[in-house]
Amino acid sequence: MTQQPEQDIDEQRAEETDAARRRRRAQFLRELNEAKELRDRVQPRRARAARMRQQMRMRTFRW
Repeated sequence: MTQQPEQDIDEQRAEETDAARRRRRAQFLRELNEAKELRDRVQPRRARAARMRQQMRMRTFRW
């Protein structure tokens, strides 16, 4: 009987850490997106060149 509660506690810890990982990842992605937007505003020429390169990559990509 002692095995069952220990397993439940381990499962709860795993779920908590998984939720915490998802929160940290979401926060990181928000900050990354914000940094990209800031860089695009500060360096519009470089941002435009990057968009053009991305468009060229997509045009030449074969499905």
